[in-house]
Amino acid sequence: MHGIIFKQWWNSKWFEVHTKHYILEEEERIFKMKFYMLLIAFCVFTIPESASERCDDWGVDNMKLTQLYEGEAARISCPLFQDFLKHNYSTAHSAGLTLMWYRTGQGKDLEEPINIRLPDNRINKDKDTLWFRPALLNDTGNYTCMLRNTSFCSRVAFPLEVLRKDPGFCVSQAEKVEVIDFYLNHQEILTCPDTDGFFPSNVTPTVTWYMGCELVDGFVGRFPEGLKLIFTAVAERFKGNYTCIVTYEENGKLYNLTRTRSVKVFASPTRARPPSMTSPNNKTTYSFAPGEEMLLPCNVDFSFIKNSHTDIWWLVDGKNAENTDPKINVTASIVTSSVGDKTITKFLNIKSITPEDIKRNYTCIASNTLGTISRQALLKEKVGTPRYITELACGLGATVILVVCLIVVYHVYWLEMVLFYRAHFGTDETVGDGKEYDVYVSYARNAEEEEFVLVTLRGVLENEFGYKLCIFDRDSLPGGIITDETLSFIKKSRRLLVVISPSYVLRGTQALLELKAGLQNMASQGNIQLILVQFKTIKSKEKVKELKLAQKVLTVIKWKGEKSKYPGGRFWKQLHVALPVKNLSPSKNSSCSDTELHLV
Repeated sequence: MHGIIFKQWWNSKWFEVHTKHYILEEEERIFKMKFYMLLIAFCVFTIPESASERCDDWGVDNMKLTQLYEGEAARISCPLFQDFLKHNYSTAHSAGLTLMWYRTGQGKDLEEPINIRLPDNRINKDKDTLWFRPALLNDTGNYTCMLRNTSFCSRVAFPLEVLRKDPGFCVSQAEKVEVIDFYLNHQEILTCPDTDGFFPSNVTPTVTWYMGCELVDGFVGRFPEGLKLIFTAVAERFKGNYTCIVTYEENGKLYNLTRTRSVKVFASPTRARPPSMTSPNNKTTYSFAPGEEMLLPCNVDFSFIKNSHTDIWWLVDGKNAENTDPKINVTASIVTSSVGDKTITKFLNIKSITPEDIKRNYTCIASNTLGTISRQALLKEKVGTPRYITELACGLGATVILVVCLIVVYHVYWLEMVLFYRAHFGTDETVGDGKEYDVYVSYARNAEEEEFVLVTLRGVLENEFGYKLCIFDRDSLPGGIITDETLSFIKKSRRLLVVISPSYVLRGTQALLELKAGLQNMASQGNIQLILVQFKTIKSKEKVKELKLAQKVLTVIKWKGEKSKYPGGRFWKQLHVALPVKNLSPSKNSSCSDTELHLV
């Protein structure tokens, strides 16, 4: 009985243990199944994504800048079918490859796909070309074309710039213009580029040609024929920018195409020559002394030859000079003419040469596609100058320099030198000449000149220089005869100072009488000298014959207003030189009135 009970208990425990073990295995199997499913899902969703990131990216080709004009029809083509992988669009399309376009706007970082299904149909795609009808300013940016399928990807980007024409001009100055070479005096044809495919071949567009935005109408030697501009015989003045504006109609809308090319004029191939070397030559010998700097020029004229090299090089003892000696320096200068001819000069330079350098062989060689020319520079050592000749030359040079310096000093300071000599070595003119007055002042009697004479002249000449002045209106005694007193004062004076002004030459005035008396005294007796001071300018036609005569033989000292008021100025120095030489002493200052009173 107990055996039966134990057996039943054992079977129930065994069943319970195995049931739990089965449940654990089932749960483990379900967990592994879920794990593998997650792993498969991860691979499915991550592997294609990582594969798509492996794309041949050619970056941004900034050399392929495309420029368009605002409001005009335009197109851009994917460079993948031109410059990089040289794909054929039809073959690529048949192979399941898709071409997609993206744009990164100007000043932005986000690349966005281009929507070619807009209602206005302004931007659309045709094979490898993206069309704009028309282009707008905000189309400017970087454009990316991508060719791809599930296993292949290739992309390249390039910049596009939409330009706005400058106000009053047919083009924009920012446009990069293609350069076309024309030969002088040849017949040439300039075509309007990049117009194929914009309009059907059976459509004849309107074409207008401009030179520098000036309408080509009646230009000499240039005739428009549709998309061509015919040059009958190219002249040098024909060079410049030529613009063609093509107008055509499509789907009821008018579109413009603006194309510009720059024409450069070059010399005709018939003028092409081998290089011509003007130096060195057989007629010129270069002399150098040891220690001097040596500079040898190689001057060559090259005529214009399209795609020709123009080479010049120096040989020293048969070896290229630039690789021979580090102390040898070679420099070049190039001058290009308006028709493409060149003059190239190559200088061979040695800062400090030795006798051995002078004995070396220096040869210049020039070459272009038509020939080569070579010339040797003739050198000799400079003979030294004998010592006595050097010393003589130095002495002579020093003497010349000294004489020139003295002349310059005398020219600048001659007044100061004369006054210095008079002050220290001059002979007193007043001793034994029988004169009583140094200066008799003659002037027109008006308020302005009286102030100049009585205040300015008298103040400096009497108070500063110590001369005796006789001023008639101030110093004459009443009751006398004017003519007699005037002549008496003039005879007693060593100088007659005449203050010239327009009022001075009025006929019948006392001033004119004084001038005539002074001229007669100077001409007959020679014991008085005239000094002319120009207070104001007199027109030539207003001058009397006495004044004209005086101005011909005498120097005129000019008063220049405020500039002349300083007593140490040039005016006073000139006047001082003209006055008598005497031992001046301000304390002995006197006037003619003082003498007259004393005599009475």
